[in-house]
Amino acid sequence: MALPIPPNHRPPPPHHLPITFNTNNGDSLSPNHHSRLLHLLNECTSMSQLKQIHAHTLRTTSTTNPHTLFLHSRILHFSSLTDIRYAFRVFNQIESPNSFTWNTLIRGCARSSELENQAILLYCKMLSQGVALPDEYTFPFVLRACAYLFALSEGKQAHAHVVKLGFGSDVYIGNSLIHLYASCGCLDYARKVFEKMRERSVVSWNVMIDSLVGAGEFESSVKVFGQMQRLFEPDGYTMQSVINACAGLGALDLGMWAHAYVLRKCDNAVASNVLVNSSLVDMYCKCGSLDMALQMFEGMNKRDVITWNYMILGFAMHGKAEAALKCFDRMVNMESCKPNSITFVGVLSACSHRGMVNEGRKFFDKMVKEYKIEPRLEHYGCLVDLLARAGFIDEALNLVTTMPVKPDAVIWRSLLDACSKQQHASIELSEEVARQILESGGEDVSSGVYVLLSRVYASASRWNDVGSIRRLMTEEGISKEPGCSIIDIDGITHEFFAGDTSHPCSREIYQVLDAMKERLK
Repeated sequence: MALPIPPNHRPPPPHHLPITFNTNNGDSLSPNHHSRLLHLLNECTSMSQLKQIHAHTLRTTSTTNPHTLFLHSRILHFSSLTDIRYAFRVFNQIESPNSFTWNTLIRGCARSSELENQAILLYCKMLSQGVALPDEYTFPFVLRACAYLFALSEGKQAHAHVVKLGFGSDVYIGNSLIHLYASCGCLDYARKVFEKMRERSVVSWNVMIDSLVGAGEFESSVKVFGQMQRLFEPDGYTMQSVINACAGLGALDLGMWAHAYVLRKCDNAVASNVLVNSSLVDMYCKCGSLDMALQMFEGMNKRDVITWNYMILGFAMHGKAEAALKCFDRMVNMESCKPNSITFVGVLSACSHRGMVNEGRKFFDKMVKEYKIEPRLEHYGCLVDLLARAGFIDEALNLVTTMPVKPDAVIWRSLLDACSKQQHASIELSEEVARQILESGGEDVSSGVYVLLSRVYASASRWNDVGSIRRLMTEEGISKEPGCSIIDIDGITHEFFAGDTSHPCSREIYQVLDAMKERLK
């Protein structure tokens, strides 16, 4: 959608008109009357009261009085926070809305969970009318709506308007631009905006760090955090992002340092924050320290569904299926916390890792029938993987062909992996599954599917087909991806690939491995 182009100048500064009031105390146009209405608005606590005040304002004030416009703007502000539909009705009654009035309604739409697109449409309408021009308070809300809707084209146009109107150095707008580009997957643009900012606030650094973490740039996010520490004291939002980066890196030492930093440097509100503590539970789980995660979890005074999900997923990740199911039972029956879609991903994943077929079927049905949660691709994937691993390939295939969502390469690969492990696998079925994987596209699926299919042929002693697969891989330049392992030592993450000799200590490492092999003989 092409946005109208704003005029190449800023709006003139507001000026005050001389106002003459009738000093008659009974006159509804007196300053006292407007003051009384304003006092009532400030004391207003419900939409019912607001509507009464609004009706009284319409009956007893003149639309030509500047004070009335201020009253309407206050009514609009209140209604935009509680009833956005009513706010539109208020806005439509204002004859000549100013920038503040437009901004109020745009902000209300941008904060709504249903009307973000209306924020962009209102901005377009504001530009096309050309009476009130956008100011530095307009763009953060417009850009927020664009980010939520992944409306990159409209966001870029709004960015151009920012530059044209001379707001390019505004910190709040800069923060919103970083968030916009990161949300739309344009991390390079987000970095450029951040680097060009003349002035940065704590929020600027937080948005950039969080954007890097969201994009999987964990090492870069930690480096930016180090730069931030020279200028600002990190807050709770910073530490939550850094902890998530440690989880992504599997860097336990750095994660423990971040935990200690929260306890030592941050105030009690941050140290006891549910989101921060939940991130710590997740970090310890992903860094392999399940005991620390459980200790953190049990020490929390307050837990939400995210906390429970992290703990259940942590148990599942470590193969502790029974503990994951007990945690779910405690969550639902003892803590009365309602599970969500992600909760059941953790539960089904736990069942899959331990081959608990009956329990997996039971929880899938419970999710649909008792909690009215519509299954997503992840849930079907867990159930297919569970059935296929347990040898129920026909049931898994039936589920794949009848489920209402299109299966992805991961689901098809679960089936092919199960086929490759059977002694008498169906060659025709395996070939069909392999074809589905290749047709589904996606990166990094080719080498895996060829290797699995060659295993199926090998199990059936079809060595000519095994050779054909290997020749095809050679001709197409497809090589089997080496296995990878990561270990954290003294805060430094070391990454190893199968057959890799690039590590500076590779000679010593292989000597130790050879010694271990000799001992195992």
